[in-house]
Amino acid sequence: MENLPDKLYNVDSIVRLEQIAINQYSIPAYELMRRAGDAVYDVLLEKYPGYKKILVLCGAGNNAGDGYVVATLAKRADFNVSVISLADPLSLKGEASLAYQEWQTIGENIIADDALMNKSLIEKADIIVDALLGTGLTRDVSSEWQSWIALVNKSRTPVIAVDVPSGLIPDTGVIAGTAIKADVTVCFIGLKKGMFTAQAKDVCGEIVFDDLDLPGDVYSNVEADATLINTINYSLLPERKPSSHKGQYGHVLIVGGNTGMPGAIILAAKAALRTGAGLVTVVTVAENLEVICSAVPEAMVKTCDVDAIADVLTDVFIKKITHIAIGMGLGQSEWSLALLCFCLALDKPMLLDADALNLIALHKLKTKMPVVITPHPGEAAALLSAEAALSSADVQKNRFDAVKKLYDVFHCDDNNVEHNRVVILKGSGTLIFDGQTIKVCALGNAAMAAPGMGDVLSGIVVALMAQKINISDAAELAVCIHASAAQRVTGDKSRGLLASDVVDELKEIVR
Repeated sequence: MENLPDKLYNVDSIVRLEQIAINQYSIPAYELMRRAGDAVYDVLLEKYPGYKKILVLCGAGNNAGDGYVVATLAKRADFNVSVISLADPLSLKGEASLAYQEWQTIGENIIADDALMNKSLIEKADIIVDALLGTGLTRDVSSEWQSWIALVNKSRTPVIAVDVPSGLIPDTGVIAGTAIKADVTVCFIGLKKGMFTAQAKDVCGEIVFDDLDLPGDVYSNVEADATLINTINYSLLPERKPSSHKGQYGHVLIVGGNTGMPGAIILAAKAALRTGAGLVTVVTVAENLEVICSAVPEAMVKTCDVDAIADVLTDVFIKKITHIAIGMGLGQSEWSLALLCFCLALDKPMLLDADALNLIALHKLKTKMPVVITPHPGEAAALLSAEAALSSADVQKNRFDAVKKLYDVFHCDDNNVEHNRVVILKGSGTLIFDGQTIKVCALGNAAMAAPGMGDVLSGIVVALMAQKINISDAAELAVCIHASAAQRVTGDKSRGLLASDVVDELKEIVR
């Protein structure tokens, strides 16, 4: 994905870009359709050389028109081309109708009324071109079309999706009941923001982008809706002078690790140290002292009970602390709540994760300082359930809306602090929002679906904050470092990754 542009758009913005190209730059709409068909055809030739039996599945609208252009190009090049129309092609309008008429001069359609014959075509094809449903999908795929999508997915035939896999809602990344599982998706004019988050990775395959030769000035007229990040921006990581010492890189206080949960705080502390925090002090319960000291000898450890927080975390000690991370293994006990309230009252920038977020949602707590929050969808749902109960599934239905609403949940009392909060909504296609730009991380893989990954991320974020990187840049850099370390360990494997493997790999990523 390194060669993809970094601008992401919603469907309405793509329509505006297309209309500007047509109306202001005098590019005929049918010419754009022909260019789209050319782009798909070129990908077919490049990635699947020698594949001669091509099946094009056409639906309604301009997506079908693109499919008919591909069919025409392939037929004229002496490919064995079959076209199945799931919608009456005579109902097509405008440019799609023109593309169908051009196809009709050299080929013919098979109307989707003979299931056995059509199933045979799917099984016999070398390659399938998915031109069923385009970018206008906003509701679940109909049962009839779902059965066709199921037939394609059950086959082992490679699939090239036209613009977006049929069944994927391009503004959200949600699968509308079912979706074509494409091997390659050829995306036109602008990358759709939903293709990089939620369920999109399950169906998009490799994404190839073609701007259809639109003039660069077209894009200056429409603001992107999000930014794609698919590499580590090392320019955000300041160089260290040879004369550096640990006191220059912050003193991080990591709070958590309730009874029976020392692992979370160990992972966070190790990650913070590996990422370059100058000093790390862990605050935990007494029974975790020995195991944490043994696992992370580089960290200092303090223990306290619920009645002795101020005695342990004295004013003298707190003055030495530059940043706080709280929540990892914190639990929701009286001890947990007392420590959280103590930390929220301090004059320190902090990161809030896990049970810190659950407690904030439960008790309607506020923070007065700059903050980074790192919820997964379940924690996000709890934070957003002030008016009506939400589930993680509700959050996943529109992660872009959710991350904006999460930003509004947290308010910094100091209104003079610019960009004083950042939300990292974790999950496939992690979203980062600082109040101005939503960034979507395209890095990471399924092997990261493992316990402790969020604890590692929290340690990375707070360590970067402690190195005087502003919180927006620290959030972006941390997410990319975290995902890149996981990818470096696993390659293309989807299982077998431990959170501690990511911690160990950090030394290679950040150096």
